[in-house]
Amino acid sequence: MHIFDDLDRNLIAVLREDGRAPISKLAEILGVSRATVQARLDRLLDSGAVLGFTIRARQDHGPDGVHAIMMIEVSGRSTTAVIKRLRGLPELRSLHSTNGKWDLVAQLTAESLTDFDRVLRDVRVVEGITNSETSILLSTV
Repeated sequence: MHIFDDLDRNLIAVLREDGRAPISKLAEILGVSRATVQARLDRLLDSGAVLGFTIRARQDHGPDGVHAIMMIEVSGRSTTAVIKRLRGLPELRSLHSTNGKWDLVAQLTAESLTDFDRVLRDVRVVEGITNSETSILLSTV
């Protein structure tokens, strides 16, 4: 397990903003040498603390569609079966377990409100789901 220090946390924060930043720019922003940044980055990758690099696309740019977050309550010990069923939905973008009132949080995307309505019906009839609350994402800020 990797123990993070301030430099590791700052490096990860900068990479979250610009995962394609060159080592020299990272070093300049962090106020350390390029060799230090490269060594830290190698260590973060080797330890599994950093899994890879990607882009973040704004959800309100690109193909039109309906994007939403759904909070899901699951009865008893049916969570594994519910997760398996939800993973079969092509509109499911991510699924997270959580604590508190809701057991699962799903991110959903549909091409239209009609499709979105169908997805909501599909989710609500999954055996083991006792309650849900859905919020449509209006814009990314």
